[in-house]
Amino acid sequence: MNIKVFGAHEQGFGMFDGGKIVEQKPIAFPHEDTAVSRVGPLFYWAWGFSNGGGLLPFHPHQAFEIMSYMIEGNVTHKDTLGTESTVGAGGAQVMQTGTGMYHEESSFGDHIEGFQIWFEPNLQESVKMQPTYRQFEHHDFPLSQIEGSEVKTIIGDDSPVTLITDAKMWDIKQEQNSSYRRILPAGYSWALLVIRGNGQLTALSSDQVTTLLHKDFAVIESDVDTELIFKAQAESTRIIIIEVPTETPYRLYPKKHTQWRNSK
Repeated sequence: MNIKVFGAHEQGFGMFDGGKIVEQKPIAFPHEDTAVSRVGPLFYWAWGFSNGGGLLPFHPHQAFEIMSYMIEGNVTHKDTLGTESTVGAGGAQVMQTGTGMYHEESSFGDHIEGFQIWFEPNLQESVKMQPTYRQFEHHDFPLSQIEGSEVKTIIGDDSPVTLITDAKMWDIKQEQNSSYRRILPAGYSWALLVIRGNGQLTALSSDQVTTLLHKDFAVIESDVDTELIFKAQAESTRIIIIEVPTETPYRLYPKKHTQWRNSK
């Protein structure tokens, strides 16, 4: 069991449209200054914010699988496939960019918050596929109530989102002082981001307790099945968990598939 925690100051930072959109990047691009360069096939994760909205003009993507998931506000998507669509809070837009496509994103509303997440499938195969775009609303995703926690499945299991990449994702809201349990399978890693509140993560096999604060990003990996408990403190919390294989059989970007630098 290996748990590393990175505060906001160790994560990447970016901005677009003259600063109208700012991003905290738990996983930034390999050339950017960030503690974590990737987790298995999870290649990039940006957490974006805007008051009033902003524009990312047409730009290209190829081969990667890219999801935009909205926490608050709205985002409009246009692409060279002929798509024009808008998704609101709790919704997602998924591009499997294949042989290549261009798209534009514009956000609007008093407060916008959302993620863009890139997964790296086998690029030698995915680059030959036709690009696709799919949109999902909040009500399309399964919700479950588990001992004071609301668990929304974004990728995998019963979610309508299916990727080529081996990945799962959950959006978990917890009441104050509640606990949420989940097993991390052997050979897999979690990328975990605290977007509301503070809490503690406990690995039952070792009784290891790790404090996680608002905006902390944690990378957790294990070579045996491990039960972990996330406990909210004296306030409600919200965490995002992405589960991916620690190692993958293909490697085009950088050679190690879970990489971090020493904490600053």
